[in-house]
Amino acid sequence: MKQLSRTILFAAFFAVFITSGFSVKAQTTTTPPVFPNFSALIKTGKIQLDLLSGFRDVKFIGVQRSLDSVLNFSTIGLINDPNELRLSYQDIKPLPGSNYYRLFVQFNNGRYLYSKIILAIPDSTIDGSKKLQLADVKEAIAAAKEAGVSTTPNGTGKEKNAPPKEEKIVWHPSNYVYTTADGNVNIKLPDAPAKRYSVKFFEPDGSFLFEIGEVKEPFLILEKAIFMHAGWFNFEIYQDGKPYEKWNLFIPLNYRN
Repeated sequence: MKQLSRTILFAAFFAVFITSGFSVKAQTTTTPPVFPNFSALIKTGKIQLDLLSGFRDVKFIGVQRSLDSVLNFSTIGLINDPNELRLSYQDIKPLPGSNYYRLFVQFNNGRYLYSKIILAIPDSTIDGSKKLQLADVKEAIAAAKEAGVSTTPNGTGKEKNAPPKEEKIVWHPSNYVYTTADGNVNIKLPDAPAKRYSVKFFEPDGSFLFEIGEVKEPFLILEKAIFMHAGWFNFEIYQDGKPYEKWNLFIPLNYRN
């Protein structure tokens, strides 16, 4: 009787051990690794992605970008040395509007995974709170002329032997679209989520640059690299397709942190 009880107890223990072993193995093979959080910071001249990764045997890590955070993600580049611990990527040509990012990780064994979706936010170490005033613009134009650099839309480089030309500036910063001390362009429309705003940007000669079809957030930062060069730009704000404000802004060649 005792021998029978021992046999039953051993069989039960063995069954539990085998079951738990298979359970752990199944869980290990079906649960993908969790990708760590990463940051996307709006700096001057770029948007920088930084992350810590403990993954090994990685084939590549692709950086994907979208304007709506849900659809239309496209791969814009690959991260160098994907098996390193500290990784970074610089988006030097961000899109006009909100830039959302996610990472696609492909392993050598064929497995892959996606990271969380991250919205690019302003870098807190850059003081971009000061709105450029007329005195700042005049100072920036004077410095550019002294260096022989044009601030006109078609003059993005050095202008040799160009005679000095006086420029009368009649301008004031807009309360809705303006340049800050970091050189980036801010769009501030507090009631944007409730109303349909769109913003168009132009060169001073009227050439169309780009449009933000719908401003969905009350505060938006456009990275200065989107505008391709320093100088004057015109903009037009529309609400429900009707003109709301039409004015201009100035992007300095140099900026202050």
